Amino acid sequence: MTRALLPPVWRTLPRRALAAAAAVGLLLAGIPRLQSGPPDPRVGLYALRAAALVLALGLAFLLDDPARHITSTVPARRPVRVALRVALVAPWAALTWTTALLLVPEESRPPAGALTLEAAATAVVALAAATLSIRHTRTSEPGAAISTWLLVTGVTAALLLPHDWTLFVTPGDPRWQPTHDHWALLLTVAAIVGARACAEPVRAGLRLRPFRTAPSRGAL
Repeated sequence: MTRALLPPVWRTLPRRALAAAAAVGLLLAGIPRLQSGPPDPRVGLYALRAAALVLALGLAFLLDDPARHITSTVPARRPVRVALRVALVAPWAALTWTTALLLVPEESRPPAGALTLEAAATAVVALAAATLSIRHTRTSEPGAAISTWLLVTGVTAALLLPHDWTLFVTPGDPRWQPTHDHWALLLTVAAIVGARACAEPVRAGLRLRPFRTAPSRGAL
């Protein structure tokens, strides 16, 4: 069944959104190479964070499916269909992010592991939000709404999070390691929420009714 699903799932991937996200993300990552003068690590850091956000915006469209209400009755359950989409796009995401890291000159490149954690957490948050939208609403294309929400949330987090819980610091800041512990926690929570949201809700008509015994003759 999984093999039979691969061609239709492949055809319904949001290629335009993913291609646009990859193109814009790589352009942003290449900005430090256009910089005149000595390399500035801050420029490389901000360029990669912007690229990670753009890639996550593209992934927010991954679960868009105009035929969702038609395909919801196919034998393959929703977790399988979602997992197939993620598996098909994962190599693209890994290759795009690796290319973005390599585009930043080594002299101005921040720690790759820490930035990869930030990018992974942002992407998983976008996917979890899209999965929640599909589970709890009737929308078939949540990508536009989720990408807008992700942008607003990112700006709000940068401006309003407490000093001890800020997610955006620079290398050398004493909060660098604790901040990335927060990123790891965010990634874990988003992955758990997204995985739970993949389960299809139980329809009211399928819930078990309490068993009632027939009344005895004496009660008639």
